[in-house]
Amino acid sequence: MTISRRTLLTTAAAATTLPLARARAQSPVLKIGVLNDQSGPYMNTGGPTSVICAKQAVEDFGAAAKGLTVEVITADHQNKPDLAVSISREWYDRDGVDVILDVPTSSVALAVQGVTREKNKIFLGVGPASAALTGEACSPNFITWVYDTYMLAKSTGGAMVKAGGDSWYFITADYAFGHQLQSDTTDMVKAAGGKVLGSQAYPFPGTTDFSSFLVQAQSSRAKVLGLCNAGADTVNSIKQANEFGVNKSMKLAAMLMFITDVHALGLATAKGLNLTESFYWDMNDGTRAFTNRVKPKTPNNWPNMIHAGCYSATLHYLKTAHDMGAAEAKKDGVATVNRMKKMPVEDECFGKTTIREDGRNLVPAYLFEVKSPAESKGPWDYFKLVVTTPPDEAARPLADGHCAFVKKV
Repeated sequence: MTISRRTLLTTAAAATTLPLARARAQSPVLKIGVLNDQSGPYMNTGGPTSVICAKQAVEDFGAAAKGLTVEVITADHQNKPDLAVSISREWYDRDGVDVILDVPTSSVALAVQGVTREKNKIFLGVGPASAALTGEACSPNFITWVYDTYMLAKSTGGAMVKAGGDSWYFITADYAFGHQLQSDTTDMVKAAGGKVLGSQAYPFPGTTDFSSFLVQAQSSRAKVLGLCNAGADTVNSIKQANEFGVNKSMKLAAMLMFITDVHALGLATAKGLNLTESFYWDMNDGTRAFTNRVKPKTPNNWPNMIHAGCYSATLHYLKTAHDMGAAEAKKDGVATVNRMKKMPVEDECFGKTTIREDGRNLVPAYLFEVKSPAESKGPWDYFKLVVTTPPDEAARPLADGHCAFVKKV
């Protein structure tokens, strides 16, 4: 076979342009930043396990096979709003981040909310609890995924009042989440005919000694001690309440408690406590399958509702970006969030859910009772289901949130 000079030049030109054609056709990078507490009181309720679950979603979706290039990065906000704002701006302006995920600590989340709206990016809130994020501080760039203070107050607080706990005293973390949770629970208690006898706010973060707060609570003679905190603060509060014998004269209501907290306490201390989560690893075949994939990567910190929420939110974002096309999904944060709201949500962790106009993903609330050591049949077998609150009842009524961009009915 004779190869002419023209054929040789044509072949060489094609070989030269082929990588360029491939580069032009390559999908732009979708960048997800997991922003949370990696070293402080919330490192086990979110932290590294949230990052693992987000990456698991990328793997399970088969992003590469579907032509999507996805990168997951992370940073520690240290529960400081100013630091979170700095990281968010850097991620959006310099690093090309499209989505910020997780963000426990409601004061931090409210700060990130503002930056995200300014930059027209996407904020998928899994860790923050304040119902204000879909209420007076709502944003069309935001979705809250698995819980909020209204849900916790209705499920845990409502159950405590029904069980006879009609007088309350609160110990509250002194920031947006703690105060919102106390306010929402107070409303539930009063609506049911109960009363609040007092409360104390403690400095957050940094408080580890709750003894003076517990003594004051005990002296109030209230039937229920409402702990409006989370993570290590909840664990320390319950441990010290046991040490001081407060649990013998008051019923403890951990208003936000996770399976990871129960693990830290141990069943001997945590048995009998009620708590609300929207996910439990042993709920059904889907939750068990998800947990079995994640467990080898985080054997000492099995997933709670925040971890499962990071998986679910990431998966739904990727489904939406694939449906829109990566380049289109990166253009306009509000447009992409609107598409996420319109598309049905379905995964192993939460089943089928819908995202409401105000950005509230509607999931059921499960009130659990912690098992005794004798009832537990194996590792992390900690919960008994008491009652399920349906999704539409677990979320605050849309009109009551007063979200500015929600159409008034």
